[in-house]
Amino acid sequence: MKMDLNLLPLFLAVAEEHNFRAAADRLGVTRSAVSQGMRRLEDFFGTTLVMRTTRSVRLTEAGERLHDALSQPLSDIDAALEGVAAQNAPRGLLRIAVTSIAEQFLSGPLIASFAAAHPGVTIDVTVTDEEFDIVAAGFDAGVRLGEVIEQDMIAIPLTGDQRQMVVAAPAYLATHGAPAHPRELVHHRCIGWRPAPNVAPYRWEFEENGTPFDVAVEPQITTNDLRLMLRTALTGGGLTFAPEETFRPFVETGELVPLLGDFLPPFPGFFLYFPQR
Repeated sequence: MKMDLNLLPLFLAVAEEHNFRAAADRLGVTRSAVSQGMRRLEDFFGTTLVMRTTRSVRLTEAGERLHDALSQPLSDIDAALEGVAAQNAPRGLLRIAVTSIAEQFLSGPLIASFAAAHPGVTIDVTVTDEEFDIVAAGFDAGVRLGEVIEQDMIAIPLTGDQRQMVVAAPAYLATHGAPAHPRELVHHRCIGWRPAPNVAPYRWEFEENGTPFDVAVEPQITTNDLRLMLRTALTGGGLTFAPEETFRPFVETGELVPLLGDFLPPFPGFFLYFPQR
């Protein structure tokens, strides 16, 4: 007769708990199932393994020998199974290319919470505004605005819709006034953004009566650093243009004034994207 190996963990639970009900609770089965299992095991060995009383269970000499023989092997099996399960947990190096204007991603909490949830993963974030094939460059994922992500990528939204904002400090507006229309921006000192030294400054995009258009503002100050744009605008250096979330805290405190809002509709926000692998 072949023994049911499922009875061995049941026997160990009884031996260690010294009580059928406690063993049943530990295994998530009924007391009756434990009692029947022990009877089947004793029938297989042809000997009594436990002495039962109304209050407790005591191992017989045969039961002690079986317990000693089973304890270490089953412990080793449990450890091996836990080791296999642990290998399925995410681990290794995760390389991500992130645009500098993804303020919500770069602010810290999202990355910190991921690191806490997956301690086996090492995260390497490269902040870059160059457009390139992340797979060819050795990155696992990227963070970009949805409108510039390749169609063959899997894209998961990180934010809701975004909106661009033109802002200036009150000191600048007190001296130079505020533009009433985007085309008047060419008459103002502007702080522009470019992704790289050999690339033309970004053209500020607007919409009027449902028709999109852009303005080449010919910025007096140009940089690829969003933080520098922000700091320069705060000190009255001119008007600048970036996603609303970058400026919102300073607009709320009155340090920056939003302009031309009627010409700035929402658009799809930032996505985490990666190849289909």
